[in-house]
Order: sequence, then C-alpha cells, then structure tokens
Amino acid sequence: MNILDKIIIDKKREVVLKKSIIPVSQLEASVFFGKETISLSQNLLHSNTGIIAEHKRRSPSRSIINQNFTVEEVVKGYESAGACGISVLTDGKYFGGSLDDLLLARASVHLPLLRKEFIVDEYQILEAKAHGADLILLIAAVLTRDEIKSLSEFAKNLGLEVLLEVHNLEELEKSIMPTLDMIGVNNRNLKTFEVSLDFSKELASKIPNEFVKVSESGISSIEAINELKPYGYKGFLIGENFMKTDNAGKAATEFISRL
Repeated sequence: MNILDKIIIDKKREVVLKKSIIPVSQLEASVFFGKETISLSQNLLHSNTGIIAEHKRRSPSRSIINQNFTVEEVVKGYESAGACGISVLTDGKYFGGSLDDLLLARASVHLPLLRKEFIVDEYQILEAKAHGADLILLIAAVLTRDEIKSLSEFAKNLGLEVLLEVHNLEELEKSIMPTLDMIGVNNRNLKTFEVSLDFSKELASKIPNEFVKVSESGISSIEAINELKPYGYKGFLIGENFMKTDNAGKAATEFISRL
C-alpha cells in the first residue's frame, strides 16, 4: 500500500467521524456560506506571474518544512508579494494543517483560497465553503469519473471553482468535463514522490484550451516557470520553496519580482 492509499483510507474514516459530530446544517449556518467567491482562474488568466503560493507545515516526503510561522504572517506575506491565490493545506495527520488554518487565512487576506485536501465526500466541500474557501482540489488518482463529476457539480452549485489534479494521460482523459475550471498537472508522482517537470510538458497539449493550465509541485526556480510558460501554463503552485525559508512572504516577494 502506497502513501496515497493510506491517506485516503484515513480520510474516509475522518469524514465519517466529522459527520457524526458536526451536522451539515451547522456548516451551512457559517457566515461564509453566502459569501461570493473570488475567481482564481480569472486571476491567473490576467496575471503575468501566475503564482499560487502555499501554506504547508510538513509533508510525507519532507517531514517538517516550517512550524514557526503563523498562518496570518504567511498569507499576508503572500498577498503583499503579489500572489494570484493561496493554497492552504487542511490535512492534519500527514501535512499538519487544519480547517482553522483556512479560516485564519480567510480572515487575513482577500485573495482566492484553495482548500488543499484529499476530497472524497461532498461533506468536505461544504466544510471548504463554510471555512471561506473559493475553490477546491479534486485528485483524479483517487476518484472515479463519476465521483469527479458529482463532486465538481456539487462544488459549482455552491459557487466554488474546481482545480482538478492529474498525473498522467489516463487520469486526464477520464476527467475532462465542463464542471472543471482548472487542470493541474502534479510534477510529483504521489506514489513514488519522484519529481519531474516532464509530467507537465508531456500533458500540456492534451489539456483542452477552455481549462486554465496549472503546474504543481517541484517548481523552485524562475527557470522552471519560464520553461513551462510556452506550454500554455498560466498557474504555478509553489509551497516548499517559500515555506522552507525564514520568511515565506519575503521569499515570495523576491521570487515574484524576478518573473
């Protein structure tokens, strides 16, 4: 069993437990539930940089990245740096995140917020909306076509945008549907954790033009972004590169100023 399989098993158990404690009606009563969402896809289309900066404390591939920042410090730093949007990890066991991180981020900035999570149930989409997210991530590797369809339709009905993540052509071909806004290619193989920009390059021409193309993971240099832009990528998700420094906002500012 690989790490992704373990995460999904744990996530399904977690959702069952949460459903037993917090009813849907409580989520729907959130002050954010009626809030109009901010479009990341539009921000990316009208940006010259396309940076989606990530708040991530740790990961299975790199145990501790940074535990020293407050969420507010990080996201305000990213907003000042000129990021197009912010990704907030909300998985606790493997990434050290929480829904509180999303809530604090929403209270701190006016940028589009992505709930970065292993979504397997509509309940998690309601949580995302209730905690101030503007978009969700769906991972093709762990969902069937029917699940991607039902979850993305559910998200769109709540006014949320959908970023679908793929790793290969098979995942891409099963997933293409009108309820997606952005298609992200993860340069990290979630089963082996091998990283290569070739994943993004090889899939670029197969992604229909109506979807905003996003390249995720393993992007740590201006050169990498300049390499990917000719392939039609408008968004670049960067996490560890900023978070592993002493000042994530400053690192993002310096990086974006060079683009």
